[in-house]
Amino acid sequence: MQLERFCGKSGSSDETLRKGLRWFSANNTGCHFCGHANQRQSNAMKKLTTILVFLAMGSLAWAFEPAAVPSPISRISLEKDWHIQSACKLSDNGAAISRVGYNVLGWMATTVPHTVLGAQVDAKLFPDPFYGMNLRAIPGMTYPIGKLFAEMPMPEDSPYKCSWWYRSEFHLPAELRDKNIWLHFDGINYRANVWVNGKQIATSDQVAGAYRTYEFNIKDAAHVGGANAVAVEVSAQTETDLGINFVDWNPLPADKAMGLWRPVYITSSGDVSVRYPAVSAHFPDGSLKTAELTITAELKNGTDQQVSGAVDALLEGIEGVHQEVTLAPGEYQSVVFTPEQFPQLRVQNPKLWWPYGLGPQNLYKIELRFRSCMPSAACTGNPISGTQVSSQTSVKRAAILSDTATSHFGIREITAEKNPNGYELFRINHHTILIRGGGWSYDMFLRANQERVEEEFRHVRNLGLNTIRLEGKLETDEFFDLADQYGILVMAGWCCCDHWEHWDKWKPEDHEISKASLASQTARLRSHPSLLVWLNGSDNPPPADVESDYIAVLKQYRWPNPFLSSASAKPTTVTGDSGVKMSGPYDYVPPSYWLRDPGKHGGAWGFNTETSPGPAPPILDSQRKFIPKMNLWPHDDVWNFHAGGGSFAQTNIFDNAMAATYGPPTSLADYEKKSQAMTYDGERAMFEAFARNKYNATGVIQWMLNNAWPSVIWHLYDYYLVPGGGYFGAKKANELVHAQYSYDDRSVVVVNSLYEPQKSLKLRVRVLDLASKVRLERLESVDLEPDSVARVLTIPDTSDLGSTYFVRLDLTDSAGNLLSTNFYWLPQQLAELDWEKANWFTTPAKYADMTALAGLPSTNVEWKSEIERRGEEEIVHIHMRNAGAKVAFLVRADLKHVHNREEIAPVLWDDNYIALLPGESRTLTATLRMRDLGTAAPFISVEGWNVKVNMR
Repeated sequence: MQLERFCGKSGSSDETLRKGLRWFSANNTGCHFCGHANQRQSNAMKKLTTILVFLAMGSLAWAFEPAAVPSPISRISLEKDWHIQSACKLSDNGAAISRVGYNVLGWMATTVPHTVLGAQVDAKLFPDPFYGMNLRAIPGMTYPIGKLFAEMPMPEDSPYKCSWWYRSEFHLPAELRDKNIWLHFDGINYRANVWVNGKQIATSDQVAGAYRTYEFNIKDAAHVGGANAVAVEVSAQTETDLGINFVDWNPLPADKAMGLWRPVYITSSGDVSVRYPAVSAHFPDGSLKTAELTITAELKNGTDQQVSGAVDALLEGIEGVHQEVTLAPGEYQSVVFTPEQFPQLRVQNPKLWWPYGLGPQNLYKIELRFRSCMPSAACTGNPISGTQVSSQTSVKRAAILSDTATSHFGIREITAEKNPNGYELFRINHHTILIRGGGWSYDMFLRANQERVEEEFRHVRNLGLNTIRLEGKLETDEFFDLADQYGILVMAGWCCCDHWEHWDKWKPEDHEISKASLASQTARLRSHPSLLVWLNGSDNPPPADVESDYIAVLKQYRWPNPFLSSASAKPTTVTGDSGVKMSGPYDYVPPSYWLRDPGKHGGAWGFNTETSPGPAPPILDSQRKFIPKMNLWPHDDVWNFHAGGGSFAQTNIFDNAMAATYGPPTSLADYEKKSQAMTYDGERAMFEAFARNKYNATGVIQWMLNNAWPSVIWHLYDYYLVPGGGYFGAKKANELVHAQYSYDDRSVVVVNSLYEPQKSLKLRVRVLDLASKVRLERLESVDLEPDSVARVLTIPDTSDLGSTYFVRLDLTDSAGNLLSTNFYWLPQQLAELDWEKANWFTTPAKYADMTALAGLPSTNVEWKSEIERRGEEEIVHIHMRNAGAKVAFLVRADLKHVHNREEIAPVLWDDNYIALLPGESRTLTATLRMRDLGTAAPFISVEGWNVKVNMR
């Protein structure tokens, strides 16, 4: 080694030492810093270490500022080149199967993540399981339709009663030599034996739990610089396991979601690895001018020796901090930086993260680095040239980079309190917020599709929702990244209706698996500003011992947000009243239900964590994709198969309400028309009721937002991402400044969901009869305080208007710009709800009579369109005009592909299912991605309740 190259001309031992390290880093990029060492480099390192330690003896106060230090290889994805096979077809054991070169002839090729059945479905081994009743033809799908398969044993003849092997080969670069090599599994359902290169890394006693994440140090088994093989024997969850369940919203697949259902990958580190960096914020006061930040991360000593080192936390745009730690052999330790320790974590005038519509979604980056101290030396407090890092100690010493981890965070604070009536009220950055959300389900076969999920987030924002609830459906890291970016809050927690809530049957192992599962999820989720709350139970709160265990885990991993015992109103001895309710309904109720509930059921008071006005039949174009033509009409068992389980195995309550309210459907087209009117009216009424009653009403979660497969119940957009009536009713209700009608007292109110006042607004109210004659018209001035509700007027007696009439509301700002327009079709006599016979899923009623709408006179809507391009998007403007003398009722425009007349999806509409008064003009705007449209202009159709189809 030519030491004179960097020390011969220096007049300072500090400068000599600094240049020496820089030279060594630049010329020996493969040695200790990244694990690739040959004998010459190893000897050189020993010589340099001796020299540097000698020089450092007189320079302990020197601040080490290395040039770019080679980082450990961050991640090697093991997504591709997997094969799967049933263990019942194999005689070899894990030692043989996990050898490089093992013959996989006859195995099925796949990628990971994939469940066993998901891989088979994607390989098209079975006919489309979403079409008709094809799902029932898959071997093992013999359990009774509509029952909870998660609570049943696997059938003896099921091909998934056997364990299944996943196997792959991969290369490890030579740069990983002398490094700790970590094999990660982000999700295995349910038990597994893990083998690498003929060695068993973990047993099924160690790997058990669908929601646990695992990482194994395979340094001693790995072939660095060569080929490696990994083999995982997976067994399905049983009826007494803490597994995955879809409950009653769709069937559980025959394999019970068995397999590697989350990513598998390799990372490397030096002695200590860094995991899950997170930043939480607290605002001392409502001015939001100062944010007190707390940084948290997890450290893992991957050696059998004590390791001392330094942790550097580098925050984008914020002064970094530094502290020294010591880890015992194999120790897993949290590291925390608080503003009490480091005053620079009190950030002035921060850029905040807000839910969408209420402010920007500002995100920052944090990087945590662990540097192992060199022997007989101390650790530097200034690891990166040009970066200011504050240290707890004035002693600064040379160190070697061991590992880094990064994440993004938002500066925001979420808190919860009980309002005067004991209902859970959430605040974001000291501001109250009405939670308006939908319940999420991932794909039935747990197939991850990042592009699809992003399209669903676009729908959520377009719907005006601010929250998604995950009942046990704890999504991918990419899902939560999108939630952060799109400004959508997330309620997360465990599922109901299986072993997760069979606490009286839990074995000691179940307690340990549940705690480990929560630890895994808390650590990975806590960094996301989108996380609103964690629910330790769903339909029921856990018993005291389990709830206490859960709370201990949440505190251990510094969960920064509120948590609740369950989604139900049942109190516990540990945390008392939950402040939320889960009292239904889930099946059809009339629009007036939500404001007329006497305070005992699911109406607009408190926080209803899951509720719904019932079924949501997709539009006919979507129905044809999953229901055979012979089964479309009249509805039969195929239709019911795509409903729900248990009490929701058919749509009779919805259908009977349709017949009573609008008249019995005379055809499939007539059923579609009336069902879309019902879902529009029902969803709008629910969301509007909770908005009017804020903050006695504090939140509502529509059950559900989406579907795991094509379904006729519980969604705001269907499986094909096509919106129906319910979508646009919900979107209308969730306008940030919104005019609405009240079913209980006939009042007209304006809701302001913004944190700024709205002054000098004008509200125009018109009441029309079915002949389209205006019978009442009022114009009122409106001033709104921030986040408020204003009652403007009460509509007088309408008994002379016949059995059904219309109400039209138009809200404009001081410049005359339209802020909100809303159109109601109302019965003279509201439904008579039989509250005494109400149950958890519906309230019986004598439904209102609006059959007169069937005789609504027809009218003619003229239209033209134009298309503009904005980057990768196309914006379609459809200009409509009611050229007739009667109201054009529930007018819908849609876009289809020219070549096959199939619905284009996804499309984001600004409005749809609108009413046009005689002579009125409106423009509807649809936004779609060019890749979804293709090269030809879309085929456009316009039709309505009393408007003939007009297409071109």
